[in-house]
Amino acid sequence: MKNDENKSKIGITKDSKEGDGQLDQKRTCRRERACRNRNFAAAGLLLFLAAAALRQAAANVNGFADLYGEHIYPLLAGTIGRAAGLALFSVAELGLYGLIAAGIVYGIIFRRQPLRLISRTLFLLGLLFFSYVTCCGINYYRTPFSEYAGIAREEASLEELKGLCRYLTEQVNQYESCSGKRLSLNEYGAEGRAAMKKLGEEYPVLSGFYPRPKPLMVSRILSVQQLSGIYSPFTIEANYNREMAAYNIPHTVCHELSHLKGFMREDEANFIGYLACIGSDSRQFRYSGYLLGWIYATNALAGEDPESYMELYRLLEPGIVKDLDENTAFWNRFDGKVAEAADRVNDAYLKINDQQDGVKSYGRVVDLMLAHYRDLTEKA
Repeated sequence: MKNDENKSKIGITKDSKEGDGQLDQKRTCRRERACRNRNFAAAGLLLFLAAAALRQAAANVNGFADLYGEHIYPLLAGTIGRAAGLALFSVAELGLYGLIAAGIVYGIIFRRQPLRLISRTLFLLGLLFFSYVTCCGINYYRTPFSEYAGIAREEASLEELKGLCRYLTEQVNQYESCSGKRLSLNEYGAEGRAAMKKLGEEYPVLSGFYPRPKPLMVSRILSVQQLSGIYSPFTIEANYNREMAAYNIPHTVCHELSHLKGFMREDEANFIGYLACIGSDSRQFRYSGYLLGWIYATNALAGEDPESYMELYRLLEPGIVKDLDENTAFWNRFDGKVAEAADRVNDAYLKINDQQDGVKSYGRVVDLMLAHYRDLTEKA
């Protein structure tokens, strides 16, 4: 009996020690898990605070945004943008789909660990915000392209606006043979880069390397939001909508590529796209530039003098009118709540980044086109 009792006591002691060891191991795992959760959350918060501090410096410290845009941002564009440019597809688009899929799977696997999900989400949001600010947000506070280019915006008379519109009507009519024609995706990319490099010879601030612009594989994502293109600050890529009217694509490509040079203001990107296209060696690109320029300028004219607008509209060649009608029909298909919501979000986004009109005249892009036209007529 004594031996049996001793054996029983020894067994109980062993089981007790093993149980204590397992409890200690579980406590250690919980502590390590809690520590990792805190670290991820703290890292996300630090990234967010660092990004917020950089944005405040760009907005309030004189010269900070220019220094960053001229010396730091080009390093990011030359590494991240160059690496993403090696892919034939949009890395940003594929990354978005992958992130959504990974988020769903991760959420299912760790649905019983809410703190883990929250901490990783905070880290991801902090990382994305930091990437956005460093690769995009700071550049909103740079010196405008017009100042680098020596183009002075001035108030213009109605007669000057009419003169610009007549000039653009004459120019675009010379390219009616380009109406309705679509280049290959490779041609859009190659000609767009060539046009921007050529413009960089005239304006050194636009010189340097340009990665391949990418059409979205599922361009309907942009169409339903009535967007022609989008710049991805996370991969430093120029993406465009391959579904829209052909004449829109060249200008959109150059517009988005201008963002890769650190010029984020939409009005200036439109103007840079206009300059790049009308100076391109490609007739399709010149057609796109002059027609988009015609639309910007005559929209301003229509608000001031509808009769003069209609006179110029009636002067357009039939093929060009057909392009305009098809473009209108295309975008009308996507009128609705999604497009309205996207427009409100985009409007709020632009206002958050201080894109407020200063001198209100015919619109900022038209003001720049008028200044450029004024220079052309003075040199003639």
